[in-house]
Amino acid sequence: MKNKNTLASIILIVSPLFIALAIVLSILYGAKDISLLTVWQAITQFDENNVDHNIIMTSRLPRVIAALLVGAFLAVAGAVMQGITQNYLASPSIMGVNDGSAFVITIAMVFFPGLPNYQMIILSMIGSAIGAGLVFGFGSLIKGGLSPVRLAIIGTVIGTFLSSLASAIAMYFQVSQSVSVWYNAKLHTVNPDMLLLSIPFGLVGLFLALGVAKSITIASLGDEIAVGLGQRTKWVKIISILAVVCLTGTAVALVGKIGFVGLIIPHITRFLVGVDYRFLIPCSAAIGAVFLALCDVLSRFINFPFETPVGVVTAIIGVPFFLYLIRTRGGAQRA
Repeated sequence: MKNKNTLASIILIVSPLFIALAIVLSILYGAKDISLLTVWQAITQFDENNVDHNIIMTSRLPRVIAALLVGAFLAVAGAVMQGITQNYLASPSIMGVNDGSAFVITIAMVFFPGLPNYQMIILSMIGSAIGAGLVFGFGSLIKGGLSPVRLAIIGTVIGTFLSSLASAIAMYFQVSQSVSVWYNAKLHTVNPDMLLLSIPFGLVGLFLALGVAKSITIASLGDEIAVGLGQRTKWVKIISILAVVCLTGTAVALVGKIGFVGLIIPHITRFLVGVDYRFLIPCSAAIGAVFLALCDVLSRFINFPFETPVGVVTAIIGVPFFLYLIRTRGGAQRA
């Protein structure tokens, strides 16, 4: 345990260096390569008539900040879900949380166009809660439905249903192009105003998660043990759900659906730092941020010079990881 805690401290200490590296790589490379000197000039002597300066400040810098934030939000949301449900397959993308957010955003764009950004974020959070509620509600009605594999199947079915229904509505009302970003996330479309607005909403989710970190560690051992230790499991679950809703809803409203970050990163982090959520949550945030930012850089070169949705890169990594978990863990409940 002492070695795990030491490694967690090392990760948190060196993570700013990796975050800085991810920022530099994201700004330098893309359809148009930019030199370090130009980046420095854009920061210190911004010239609005300089094309490269505008690319850096209005596109690439907001893009990498969004990637870092969304990676951190989804990783923490996945870690909290896995801990509170003791389900190693729990994540926003598998449990219908992402799909619920995108579905409600589609409904809002069709019937209430032109809503301000903060209302879109709130509606996205409501959608997250609806998606998770449907999955766990149906799971609780089916005998054995809350086992990891069955819950993943239920989540996939309900997520597919919500996505298909949203696509049908979007096509009928001819807004498919407008809502496509929420289903095929492309970070280069990030709205700087939405980015600034999303930071406080996401921070609320992070603080909620950190506030119940110790309780989630106990809850991850099982409800009977948690109750035996005097923990109010009901309140821990409520606060944890609020954290997941805030984090996932903000992420989807900002850049759209991105899968597998909330599945992969918590497992990698747990392997490195152990099951103490006081370390697992901040380390997941750091690793998730760097992971998604680097995936975004990689996505620019898969079909160069055209953009590839970053979700394609996370899926290429995430699907084999998902299958590996099922093969090695089977129907085991504990995360």
